[in-house]
Amino acid sequence: MARMRSAKRTRFVNNTIVHIALAILAIIWVFPIIWVVLTSFRAEKGSYVSTFLPQGYTLDNYVRLFTDTTILNFPKMFVNTLIIAICSCLLSTFYVLAVSYCLSRLRFKLRKPYMNMAMILGLFPGFMSMVAVYFILKALGLSEGGLIRLALILCYSGGAGLGFQIAKGFFDTIPRAIDEAAIIDGCTR
Repeated sequence: MARMRSAKRTRFVNNTIVHIALAILAIIWVFPIIWVVLTSFRAEKGSYVSTFLPQGYTLDNYVRLFTDTTILNFPKMFVNTLIIAICSCLLSTFYVLAVSYCLSRLRFKLRKPYMNMAMILGLFPGFMSMVAVYFILKALGLSEGGLIRLALILCYSGGAGLGFQIAKGFFDTIPRAIDEAAIIDGCTR
């Protein structure tokens, strides 16, 4: 009985130490984020000041960010980023779901080799193909002018089909009887 209490007490102390260490690490991690947010609301000029907390707070920095386009055209940059992110997200979702469904439900000759190839390609970082992707985009005429958005959307969503593993696992959990019932009701694959 005493040994059990001692083990529980040791476990409690160890858990407490781990929680304290994690709390300290969380504070260290959050500190720069808090500093950046406070700096953005600072009324004083410049970001190099002697105090951590601002002497005064203002929203003028954000108003100037969205209205003053002489130095930085932030509204246009924000809209470009939003368009590229939404289109890439939609295309990537479509690619991942299509590939996952095919690999989960259909049986074809190159199914296993494709899954193995995708697993191996996932080991390499994306920047290794950066030069080749640039030359392909340049050959297609997408590296200049107004088609840069299209090039970015294609680059960001192009490799999405290789990240099918999680969605394939989800499709594997859906019973095939649902597919069969849908086919009987007139649905196609």
